[in-house]
Amino acid sequence: MKSAIRFALLALVLVIVAMVSALTAMRFAIHGQEVAVPPLVGLAPAEAERAAAGLGLQISIERQYYSPQIPEGKIMSQLPLPGTKVRRGWQVRVAQSLGPTRVTIPDVTGQSEHAAELNIRRRGLDVASMAQVQDRDIPADQVLAQSPTANATQVTAPKISLLVTTDAEPQAFVMPSFVGQLLGSASLTLQDAGFRLGNVTVVAPTSPPAGDTTNANPTSAPPSSEAPQEQPAPPAQVSPASVIVSQTPMAGQKVFAGAVVNFEVQ
Repeated sequence: MKSAIRFALLALVLVIVAMVSALTAMRFAIHGQEVAVPPLVGLAPAEAERAAAGLGLQISIERQYYSPQIPEGKIMSQLPLPGTKVRRGWQVRVAQSLGPTRVTIPDVTGQSEHAAELNIRRRGLDVASMAQVQDRDIPADQVLAQSPTANATQVTAPKISLLVTTDAEPQAFVMPSFVGQLLGSASLTLQDAGFRLGNVTVVAPTSPPAGDTTNANPTSAPPSSEAPQEQPAPPAQVSPASVIVSQTPMAGQKVFAGAVVNFEVQ
C-alpha cells in the first residue's frame, strides 16, 4: 500500500515538472521571437526598410504630411514607437514628410464637383473626402465649402475635403381621402398642398339590381309591347358640386409634391 502511494506521488511530481518545463520552453520560444522596434524617424524609406528587415519587421508608408522640421522624403513619424517589443513579421506604419508647405490652397467654392477636382489636382493636391448636402436654395453639383479654406496656412496634408450640394428630394405626403367630398373643395385643397388635379371622370349612378320590384305598382298592368321605351338620361356634367366617389392615388399612399390626382365623380 505504501509503495502504491509513493509511486502515485512520484508520478504526480513528474507530471508537474513536465508542465513547468513545457511552459518555460514556450515562454522562451515566444520571447525569443520578439524584437524591439528601431527608431526610423529621419531615415529615408529605403534606409528604414533595411533597418526593419534586419529585425524581421516590415515597413508600410500610410500617410504623407507637410513638415518644416523633417526634410522632404524622410520618415517623420512611426507606429509602434521605438523600443516597443513586437513579434517578428510585425508591420511598422510610418508617415513620410513632404517638406515645408509650398502650395497655395485654391478657392474652389462655387465650382462644380468636376471643376473643383481638376483645380485641386492641377496644384498637386488630392481630394481627401467629399460629403453631400441637400439645399433647396443652391443648385446641385456645387461646392458649398472646403477644408482647408482658401490660402490657409499651417496645412499638414496635401488633401482638401469638399462639401457638395445635391438635388433635394421633393417633400413627401400621405394621400388623404377625398371620397364623399365636393369636387370644388377638394380641388382647392389639392392646390394649396402643391398637388395637381388630373382627369375627372363622371360615372353613372349604380342602377338597382335586376328583378327589384320595390317601387313597382302591383295593380298596374304589364307594359304593352307597343309602349315607348324609356330613353337613357343624358350624362351628368362635371361641376364643383360633383361628389367624388373614387380617387387615384388611393388614400394612404405615399406621394410627392406636384403629384397628379385623378377623380371619379357623380
